[in-house]
Amino acid sequence: MAADSTRTAEPAAPGSAVAAGPKKLKLHGRAFYESLGSPKYIVAPMVDQSEFAWRMLSRSFHPESERASVLAYSPMFHARQFIESQKYRDQHFQATRPGSTTPWLDGNPAFDRPLFVQFCANDPDVLLAAARIVAPHCDAVDLNLGCPQNIAKKGRYGSFLQEDQDLIHRMIRILHENLDVPVTAKIRILDTPEATLAYAKNVLSAGASILTVHGRRREQKGHLTGLADWQMIRYLRDNLPPETVLFANGNILEHEDLERCLAATGADGVMSAEGNLSNPGLFAAPPPPGSEPRGYWRGRDGKGGWRVDEVFRRYLDILHEHPIEGLPAANEKGKRTGKPTKRRSDVAKECPDRLAPNFVGMQPHLFHLLRHLVGRHHDVRDALARTHLGEVEAYEAICRLVEKKVAEGLLEYERTGGKSVEEGGIDGPPPPPPAPASAVGAAAGEDEADADADAEGDRESSARVVRECWRPWWVVQPVIRPLPKEALARGAVQISKKDKKRMAAELEAEAEAEGGQDEDKTKQRAKRAKEDGSAGDVAGGTLLPR
Repeated sequence: MAADSTRTAEPAAPGSAVAAGPKKLKLHGRAFYESLGSPKYIVAPMVDQSEFAWRMLSRSFHPESERASVLAYSPMFHARQFIESQKYRDQHFQATRPGSTTPWLDGNPAFDRPLFVQFCANDPDVLLAAARIVAPHCDAVDLNLGCPQNIAKKGRYGSFLQEDQDLIHRMIRILHENLDVPVTAKIRILDTPEATLAYAKNVLSAGASILTVHGRRREQKGHLTGLADWQMIRYLRDNLPPETVLFANGNILEHEDLERCLAATGADGVMSAEGNLSNPGLFAAPPPPGSEPRGYWRGRDGKGGWRVDEVFRRYLDILHEHPIEGLPAANEKGKRTGKPTKRRSDVAKECPDRLAPNFVGMQPHLFHLLRHLVGRHHDVRDALARTHLGEVEAYEAICRLVEKKVAEGLLEYERTGGKSVEEGGIDGPPPPPPAPASAVGAAAGEDEADADADAEGDRESSARVVRECWRPWWVVQPVIRPLPKEALARGAVQISKKDKKRMAAELEAEAEAEGGQDEDKTKQRAKRAKEDGSAGDVAGGTLLPR
């Protein structure tokens, strides 16, 4: 589509700090995407988890000249709270220094671009009012249509708007027609390719410049998260106009998954949430062997990754350089020397600056980063659990403790020639699973196709992915969720009557489509699914690697 013409200046919204002047030409669609440098890698919007410091950390693994190639989203903001509460705005979006119009953190053109700001909303006018406040400090405003959590259901936003396509169209349209920056949207897939395609077309026709597609349905969360359906995203790519800018989201655990996803889906860019939380260096290509920078470890097997102590130190340095450095001196003195606060209400009274997302996110971020380390070193886990909001010096002490643990682990690794992590146990990789029964049968002359099927099943199991992604505990690495069928087998999740009925219906339809002698077997699986939910993949969709 052609770029929109220059717009007339509008009055600044409350809370914005923008001087009146001529508006920039508003680009749309692929022209807008190309104006950003066509970024392929995207830090996902996450509630209280994609804040300024984390975005800076995620970009820090690239050379300074390439950091703008990583597009990042703000955390999701609640549009109504954003326009009604000055305190909410001050705590969640710190674009200018307190009491001035000087650029500070969020959206600072010097180091926090490109940046998209995401809102959840269910009222077009409220959404527009909130979007106008942030528009001068970002490159686009995004509408959250993907959140599957119960709080989104109660508030009627996120994925719980997908049944109201007219409202979705009106919200995107009002931003497209009235904002000086483009509007984008993030959706989840629906039950069928046809329904998902119609959904995507509705969002794009309303004026969205970029469409992000999370390849999971609304029901796929928690123990039922399962695998994202890359084939569904490929279907959209093949059936939407070629000028459509499409981002794919889901199944990204390691850097190699990024290119796999691009190839499988045909998307323009890849977004990561959980993979990025476990490894903020995910988007940077691993260094060639022999040229590892400080803080990057490579083992004798050739596998490597960033050491947790290096990532921890980078994170704290960013906090000191930006959010902490910009706090008023008097408040900072009180925070460093005053009595530690134990309750959020105490922090709100004594140190309100510490309620900003850059401090609220510290403990959860570090538990993600240190997940594998604290499984072995419980003293680090306990120290991290005891930290209170805003206690930066406590985190400094934990960082020093982590540095000591990693140094000891590396010395032991060298002393034993790598055997300290190669012989299994808590330090070592998980043992390979027992040979599939069908593989044994194949050796005895049974049908080799059955063995191939089980081998394929292993490639789609969390056990396989755990083995492939495993690194020693001192290296950042992903947290692998069990597949829904594995969680069912372990009794970690119970299937609702609605899901049992749906599973049974899917299996019965499969039986009718297949016909032949397999029909009775499939109908038996359908009956078993209806009774106890023990058959099939409750997450649905085609299983793909990662």
